Amino acid sequence: MSQDAKQAPIREETTTWRLRLAVLLFVLVAVSVVWVTNLFLTERYTETTRNTAQVRQALYSGNLLSELRRNAIVPQLLARDPTLIGALNSGDYSQTSQRLISLVEQIAAGSLMLLDENGRVVAASDRNLIGKNLRTEPYFVEAVRSNDTVFTQIRTETGATDFFYSRKMEGVLNTQGVIVVGVDLRKFESTWSSISDAVLVTDSEGTIILATEPRWRGRTEAEALAELPAPSAITRALRATADWPALPVDAYLQGDSLMRLESRIPFQGWRMTSFTTYNSVRERVNGVLALEIMGFAMLLAMAFYLLSRKAQLRSLIFQRESAELRELNQRLQREISERQRVEKNLEVAEQTLAQSSKLAALGEMSAAVSHELNQPLAAMKTYLAGAKLLLQRKRPEEAVASFQRIDDLIERMGAITKQLKSYARKGGEEFVPVDTRDAVLSALSMMEPQLRRRQVRITKSIPAEPVLIMGDRVRLEQVIINLFRNALDATRTVADPEIEILLSAGETVTLTVRDNGTGIEDLESLFEPFYTTKQPGDGVGLGLAISSGIVKDLGGRLTARNGEDGGAVFQVRLPILTDEIEAAE
Repeated sequence: MSQDAKQAPIREETTTWRLRLAVLLFVLVAVSVVWVTNLFLTERYTETTRNTAQVRQALYSGNLLSELRRNAIVPQLLARDPTLIGALNSGDYSQTSQRLISLVEQIAAGSLMLLDENGRVVAASDRNLIGKNLRTEPYFVEAVRSNDTVFTQIRTETGATDFFYSRKMEGVLNTQGVIVVGVDLRKFESTWSSISDAVLVTDSEGTIILATEPRWRGRTEAEALAELPAPSAITRALRATADWPALPVDAYLQGDSLMRLESRIPFQGWRMTSFTTYNSVRERVNGVLALEIMGFAMLLAMAFYLLSRKAQLRSLIFQRESAELRELNQRLQREISERQRVEKNLEVAEQTLAQSSKLAALGEMSAAVSHELNQPLAAMKTYLAGAKLLLQRKRPEEAVASFQRIDDLIERMGAITKQLKSYARKGGEEFVPVDTRDAVLSALSMMEPQLRRRQVRITKSIPAEPVLIMGDRVRLEQVIINLFRNALDATRTVADPEIEILLSAGETVTLTVRDNGTGIEDLESLFEPFYTTKQPGDGVGLGLAISSGIVKDLGGRLTARNGEDGGAVFQVRLPILTDEIEAAE
């Protein structure tokens, strides 16, 4: 696999993580901007709403106080009215009620009543009240006791509160009557309810005397808010979560969060409280936030769209590359099949060449072997002739000794032919434990005729302990013989030929064959097939190539180099067979 192919998944994974971080950063920025905008706009719009509510409350208080003061002067004026005083003196009230009705329309009072000294209504703007005795009413009692105008508030059975100004009308010697002015403050309630969300006015005792909600009248503020609670706690919680946390909620009414404002009315300890919902604040803030969120969503959608387009393009490229890779894979599979077939044929050819090389070596050794066999045959003929003479001379013991010598010669000839037969056959298919020492000694034994004929000095160093490997002894002997033959050929022109054989065992088994020949000219092409420096007819250049292949099959390595003092050095390194490996095998 190429370096670019290895780095491609890493780059893709890095790009994915960068994209995720970018999206996460974008979301964090969007949330932060929305949050900061919410805080800023909520504070700004809340302050604006609060200021508006305060101005409106000041206006309400002013109107209410103006109405009270305007009506407070009416009893003082009417207490000196000659018509009313004359009616009280004469007892003639026929035109008095009409007079009061006209005055109500002129001064825009709520109602007017004229009571005599006994508290009986003798004239009124509401004719239904004429004749009633109201001597126990607070506005009559307190007016008779006071020398000034008296303000009285009376709670009705429905919980509402009526407001009255009253003043006594004095004669020459005693009180002649009381004039009562009813103040209509409920008209403000309808005005407040059409503009504000909720408004209430409490007296000095905290009792609601005016309110935009009729059911609040006559209650305290806490009781009034509890009278109209949210539909349920769950609804209130859901509505609270709908409000942004920055809203400074003062109270809840029917599930809505409220802003509560309270101010003092400079009249008998009255206080005005107004409740304004945050709906306007919420709507304006949420409108801006919705635009911001929509903008961020559009940006995010656009980014995902661009990324999807990029992903589609990459997908098309990947599909095209996948098709090319599939085609290349099929081509590689065909090439692999072809190469496997060629390698199989090559393996068969190598085995055939190896066998041919062995047979060629047998041919070269045949002359020396025939010489070795001729000597025992000649000696056997001599011993047979001597044994015949000894038998004729009645000397059987000496004849038996001659026959024993003949038997030894026959065993020697059998050993020579056995070595030739074992070298000529092909190697086995299965590996078995092999003592490398035996293979070296057997190879030297097979090369002994040629070594004797050449007069080469052999120096060998072999351990006393077994040196085991897993392999094929016949093929290992073939490698050793090829190395011996090459060493013999390399020392052919040397005056004092010398070959050194060193077998050692450590982490690996190392067999070193060193000669004092002319050395190696081309180390790079040494193990290539058909490379040789011999004269035509002396070899075809397959021995080292075959030997290198055999060593690789045995799991080792065959190397060559030139010695420091001249000559060539060949080394065979093979895996040593330990007790653990042998047990595993």
